[in-house]
Amino acid sequence: MPSFDTVCEASIVDVKHAVENTTKEITTRFDFKGTPAAIELKDKEITLIGDADFQLSQIEDILRNKLTKRNVDVRFLDKGDIQKMGGDKVKQVIKVRDGIETELGKKIQRLIKDSKLKVQAAIQESKLRVTGAKRDDLQAAMALIKKEIAEVPLSFDNFRD
Repeated sequence: MPSFDTVCEASIVDVKHAVENTTKEITTRFDFKGTPAAIELKDKEITLIGDADFQLSQIEDILRNKLTKRNVDVRFLDKGDIQKMGGDKVKQVIKVRDGIETELGKKIQRLIKDSKLKVQAAIQESKLRVTGAKRDDLQAAMALIKKEIAEVPLSFDNFRD
């Protein structure tokens, strides 16, 4: 039976390279000299450190540019609140989305069910598998998901005929 998987995964290698390139730019820029400006990647969390909110936004702009150059969608970034650290420092944690959350999976399932297409959607861990009898129905389901769920960078893989 034909099927495909709907996933939400960023290329961690590209994210790592973007963070490394951002670090290089921070160390060479004149306006960051003598400041605690830094960026770190641990697991799937990016930590921005700076003097003030303005400096954090500058670092984030640099990061977004580097991610865009590496074809990583910036919608994968889930920004946290700005937190005070010791002294004058502030930090912000940005999580890199990985996998489809349960509520989004249920929303996509409901969308497919309400569309009256002859396909079924099943949540499997951090992805959503869509199966159907005809390839055309699956392609219509892909188009529907892309059109309706625009706030999350979804991709489709493992298409089997």
